[in-house]
Amino acid sequence: MASKSTEILESDLTRKDHEDKRECKSELDNGGSFKGDDEYPSGEFEFKKPGVWKSSVVKLRMMVAYPWQRVRKGSVLNIKLRGKISDQVKRGFSSGLSLPQICENLIKAAYDPRISGVYLHIETLKCGWGKIEEIRRHILDYRKSGKFIIGYAPAWSEKEYYLGCACEELYAPPSAYFSLYGLNQRAQFFGGVLEKVGVEPQVHRIGKYKSAADRLIRKDMSEENREVLTTLLDHIYENWVDKISQAKGMKKEEIEHFINEGVYQVEKLKEDGWITDIKYDDEVTSMLKTKLGIAKEKKLPSVAYKKYSKVKKWTLGLSGGKDKIAVIRASGSISRVGGSFFSPSSGIVAEQFIEKIRKVRESKRYKAVIIRIDSPGGDVLASDLMWREISLLAESKPVIASMVDTAASGGYYMAMAAQTILSENLTLTGSIGVFRTKFNLGKLYERIGFNNEIISKGQFAELMAADRPFRPDEEKLYAESTQHMYKQFRDKAANARSMSVDKMEEIAQGRVWTGNDAASRGLVDAIGGFSRAVAIAKQKANIPQDKQVTLVELSRPSLSLTRILFGIGNSSLSQLVDGLTSSNEVQARMDGIMFQQSEGSSFADPIFALLKDYLNSP
Repeated sequence: MASKSTEILESDLTRKDHEDKRECKSELDNGGSFKGDDEYPSGEFEFKKPGVWKSSVVKLRMMVAYPWQRVRKGSVLNIKLRGKISDQVKRGFSSGLSLPQICENLIKAAYDPRISGVYLHIETLKCGWGKIEEIRRHILDYRKSGKFIIGYAPAWSEKEYYLGCACEELYAPPSAYFSLYGLNQRAQFFGGVLEKVGVEPQVHRIGKYKSAADRLIRKDMSEENREVLTTLLDHIYENWVDKISQAKGMKKEEIEHFINEGVYQVEKLKEDGWITDIKYDDEVTSMLKTKLGIAKEKKLPSVAYKKYSKVKKWTLGLSGGKDKIAVIRASGSISRVGGSFFSPSSGIVAEQFIEKIRKVRESKRYKAVIIRIDSPGGDVLASDLMWREISLLAESKPVIASMVDTAASGGYYMAMAAQTILSENLTLTGSIGVFRTKFNLGKLYERIGFNNEIISKGQFAELMAADRPFRPDEEKLYAESTQHMYKQFRDKAANARSMSVDKMEEIAQGRVWTGNDAASRGLVDAIGGFSRAVAIAKQKANIPQDKQVTLVELSRPSLSLTRILFGIGNSSLSQLVDGLTSSNEVQARMDGIMFQQSEGSSFADPIFALLKDYLNSP
């Protein structure tokens, strides 16, 4: 019988009081850097107008490009930002948006003589603040070319406006759905539900603030968890207010007054300078025609994001350097082996990731490696095996870990094998901690008339039996093994970050840190995105910063008939069911953190997944 046990190296929430916040802020300068950060190149984008020779070469390359890579001169690049954004490079048949392709398209458009400007449609996004920061940075980089970028936002809140205000102009229709009422965070607790259905979670946790286990055993929020969530919310909110005030030339007090005023009229947005004007999409299109000198009756020449993604950087003279840097992207939950034909695995599959790492290690083609991590964690054995392979790779080549939205628990486990760790300022990272849970289903079995008999040999053979609680000797063994797992994780982290175990203990204990907090405490080396990761990789590989390199993507998804027929990835419901399914595997996963915007975005209710899991127990 499969046991009802979930063993988790927890991505718990960090607890810091206001004194900690002041201490952290004192270590950060106005640019968001910290002690030691200035030893790395910034990777800041500098637009350099192509010379006559390079322009001629580019024109020749565009003439001989494949038909699907050709773009009409004077075109407007049309990008629609809506829904989920992945850090993976998408193939032709893949749906959804790709962060690397969004950013690459903006840089290509800056140099492409056929592109006159960018028209950016912005609607509700489902991604973390790390990706939002990366896109915003590239919008600002694109603007250095002198070309226009116009934003149009029919439905938006704080994240979307964070991008929109970076555009040269921002428009909204008179009936726009907008919400600038502030941010909130939510925590869900299933203790009462599990009690009613006869499920008893037996939790063993180490560390002061292990709030991820609270959702299983509590009915309300602990004071420690409340303090932690408040601190995280403060960081996000303060960053948002600060960046918006800079972009709009307003005082922070004015921004906060507007939020607290509860504005719902689009006219008020225009009146107070939050948007440029109130226009429908067709009116903005007509305005662009006038801007480009196109007759009213003619169609605005444009190229869609997906088609423009097929335009090669080489065509525009933006790649082709002799030196190669490998890029390996690791996104999603971590598992050790792949799925079946009818249920292909999504996320990070260790055996596939390790294969890529070994190929790069054995190859002499690559001068350095960038590993992009966007993961809340998963299977701890898989995380450790990948950590080992990355460590071996780092002995022969510079390895840079670049974090996206989340690189916590198992995600941080992978990152700490790199020589240099880079994160965005609001990346969720760290989470060096552990808790384990066994579910006692005895009462549930009794209520539904289910009987489960076990014949065993060995004192601890029934350690994970789901129909009864632990015996004292079993509980002692379980607690000691949990402590052992925690020490392994913590000690490896201490060694990787050149800290004493005592020092690492202070910042471990399952705490999740924002990127800036992690950097000020030595868990992260520098703050920045992919472009800075490339600059650091050049530095470590002794490649001049002004020398062009070729970035080789090794994580392009393979085209699979199975994925086309059955879909890619799992729903929120199936992910939660998978996460609680009986298993003896240890999990290094961040659980229980939900960042909600003020409009209260909908999400799948995991209570039904819990009930489904327990009621379908064998």
